[in-house]
Amino acid sequence: MFRRSPAFTIAVLVGAALSLSACGSDSLSTSSTTSPAAGASSASGSGSASAGGGVDSALAAKLPESIKSAGVIKIGTDATYQPNEYLDADGKTVIGMDVDLFNAVAAKFGVKTEWVPSAFDAIILGVSSKKYDMGISSFTINAERLKKATMVSYFSAGTQWVTQKGNPKSVDPENACGLKIAAQKGTVQVDDLDTRSKKCTDAGEKPIEQLVDADQGKVTTMVVSGKADAMLADLPPAIAAVETTGSLELLGEQYDSAPYGYVLPKDGSDDFAGAIVEALKQLQADGTYEEILTKWKTEGGAITDFAVNPDVG
Repeated sequence: MFRRSPAFTIAVLVGAALSLSACGSDSLSTSSTTSPAAGASSASGSGSASAGGGVDSALAAKLPESIKSAGVIKIGTDATYQPNEYLDADGKTVIGMDVDLFNAVAAKFGVKTEWVPSAFDAIILGVSSKKYDMGISSFTINAERLKKATMVSYFSAGTQWVTQKGNPKSVDPENACGLKIAAQKGTVQVDDLDTRSKKCTDAGEKPIEQLVDADQGKVTTMVVSGKADAMLADLPPAIAAVETTGSLELLGEQYDSAPYGYVLPKDGSDDFAGAIVEALKQLQADGTYEEILTKWKTEGGAITDFAVNPDVG
């Protein structure tokens, strides 16, 4: 059964910023994007990073010493998940809702952000090994990830099925046995498909043929080309795929809505995580949080209960 908050409605995504070519960019690029310091506009040009009254010295004091000395927060991100994080038309600059929002958070700390494209399923390990100071890549908070990292909630989204227009393969999410279904590697959608496929085989039916790729843009292309009968993705990139391709449609409603979380090291991050929560609260109070989400047409995913390691059941 679909589980969905009735208030969660994400408006149609439009504009040149949501180009299909950006959606299909290579997430394994070694280039990175460094945003301006606090008080300057963000790398994506939103200007929101300077909102909210500038640096908060009390929050800045809670930064890890390594970040204080560097003056930069190094962030691992999978830059293929439009509109949340993806490469701009130059093929180098990481832009999106997540980028604008955390650049605004970083401005509260008075430091820059360096966005480093990575394979999605390598980001948490990269944070644990100190390759990155943190990971921001539309990570759904769940019990398994909380075993490996400290997470700060900032947004909410669920899973959405997407097919070609008209659903020519008559895909039924509740009976997809034997169909070819695509999803991005390392995501909760792959776990979802595993569960559904097991139900198929347990019932004596064919398993779901899972087409998994590390790049969400390539996952979308599989459905456009007909290689896959449907795909699963979070609602924001699902809507972006529909709008940018013109040949896809949403199937049913999103379900299993859950908070997204910033990924921090498992140990020693309590002060930093708590300070991020406070920064988010300030951005919400002064309107910056809503302004950024509205810019990216994702305001339906706004939350008010920012928290460190929230209980997700």
